[in-house]
Amino acid sequence: MNIRNTSRQSGGADTKLKVNPKIKRFAVTLLLIAGGLFLCQFVYVLLDYVMNGFVLDWFDRNYVYYEWVVPLEDNQGGYYSQHIVWWKVKNLVFKLFVGLAVFLIVAVRLITIVYASRQERKCIQTTGHLISDYMKHDREVSEVFPENYASVSAQMAEIKAAIQRQEQLRKEEAGRKNDLITYLAHDLKTPLTSVIGYLSLLDEAPDMPEPQKEKYVHITLDKALRLEKLINEFFEITRYNLQQIVLEKESVDLAFMLVQMTDEFYPVLCAHGNTIRLEWQTEEEESGEGRRAEDIFFIYADPEKLARVFNNILKNAIAYSYPDTEILVTCRAEKEYVSITFSNRGKTIPPQKLDAIFEKFFRLDDARTTNNGGAGLGLAIAKDIVMLHRGTITADSVDEVTTFTVKLPNLV
Repeated sequence: MNIRNTSRQSGGADTKLKVNPKIKRFAVTLLLIAGGLFLCQFVYVLLDYVMNGFVLDWFDRNYVYYEWVVPLEDNQGGYYSQHIVWWKVKNLVFKLFVGLAVFLIVAVRLITIVYASRQERKCIQTTGHLISDYMKHDREVSEVFPENYASVSAQMAEIKAAIQRQEQLRKEEAGRKNDLITYLAHDLKTPLTSVIGYLSLLDEAPDMPEPQKEKYVHITLDKALRLEKLINEFFEITRYNLQQIVLEKESVDLAFMLVQMTDEFYPVLCAHGNTIRLEWQTEEEESGEGRRAEDIFFIYADPEKLARVFNNILKNAIAYSYPDTEILVTCRAEKEYVSITFSNRGKTIPPQKLDAIFEKFFRLDDARTTNNGGAGLGLAIAKDIVMLHRGTITADSVDEVTTFTVKLPNLV
């Protein structure tokens, strides 16, 4: 049903007048044209006033001179002749040209900088969005980055792969740590149960024969020592998680340190039937000079932390050496580094284990019944300390000979 809108001529009623859009556009166009003409006329008048006023007076004062001329045939007088000083005009034109050229160069440079800055921001924002999308989602590089981002996509693929490898290593490390803690918690019960059992027997039978009593006391002591070792492993794990290694460097006599450590390990070496032999090699000895090798082995390092590195390596060498074998420690002075190698005879370490030997919580012995090794942190700590000294540590195992090599920057 159509309802026609009507308007009343009497007061009080609202009326709506619809204007044709074409008429409205035509009216607006006329107004714009009229306004444009008025503006042009105003600018023309203004420029004409300025050019014929201030500018003309300025040009007349600086670039025009007047000369009084009296014609020979005219007896009534002379007149003023205007002459333009063209060399001044040339200088003015040259200055204007130079100024305009400088202005154009600066303007183009500024426009270029602004445009490049905007394009750079746009490129950075686009790259950021692409990287965020790629890192957050499990998608292929070609699905996220366009072809013109080939170099960025290649680098991001490498970074993502490295992050994933690190994440996998952290998971494996956490798994080894959890397994180790679980094994330790379980193994703590066995020696503790034995200690309580044998002490209960000794307490219940005070008249026990002396040989049997000595036997039980000896077994109890062994179990207590085993319990102490397991507890120390717990403390070692906790201490490693909380510690922050800070170096306090000074000049260190490496020869004296190694000789001193060899003496300190003498009881442990005797218990395993091992010996340590120290050797010193220098380029001066190879060239035939007669200087003592021990006199030049000085490095700039933290003596306490460095002693911990050598202590962990020597403990590992003794633990996995064959009985009645020699551990060879060789120091070699080079131009920029001092290298220290620790070689011992024992079972050859498989390549897959040799690659992981410096990882945290890694043990060469999978079985928890063995007394070799600890929490699997000794070599990991040694690697951290050596790297803080800007050195390197590597391991090699061939034909039942395992060698650890530490390289440290030379003081001289």
